[in-house]
Amino acid sequence: MDLSKLDKGVFLVNVQGIVYNPVSRKILIGRRAKDPYIEKLTWTFPGGRAGYGPDLEDSLREQIRKKTGLDVVVREVIFAKTYPEERKILSIYYLCEPVEAAGPVLGGLKVGEGFTELRWVKPTEVAQYFTTSLHRTLFDYLETLC
Repeated sequence: MDLSKLDKGVFLVNVQGIVYNPVSRKILIGRRAKDPYIEKLTWTFPGGRAGYGPDLEDSLREQIRKKTGLDVVVREVIFAKTYPEERKILSIYYLCEPVEAAGPVLGGLKVGEGFTELRWVKPTEVAQYFTTSLHRTLFDYLETLC
């Protein structure tokens, strides 16, 4: 998709899951193979483009399952933003928690579509991995999960 062809007010919508394990108090992040829209993107939260048919939350659950092998419960919307690196992408961040029935949460992850590695990290460690902007509001929220 050529983002330069999007009309004013039209965005590529991504849904991102901050998958938080309340037992270990860690967040799941994934290393991208290569992002087609943001060249500098390496580590990110699991998620992806929302489809037109299902609800945004259903799209997010499916994206997380495809990319990590985890089933999650979507708890709430945390934040929405565009990126200084690419203003035509709108990401909506949701707090998610793994469904215990999905199997071992700290092990047994399945690296799936678009990722080369998955890692559980402390919320305060996220900024060490990300190579793209992390909005202050989002960072402040992550600190509340510690």
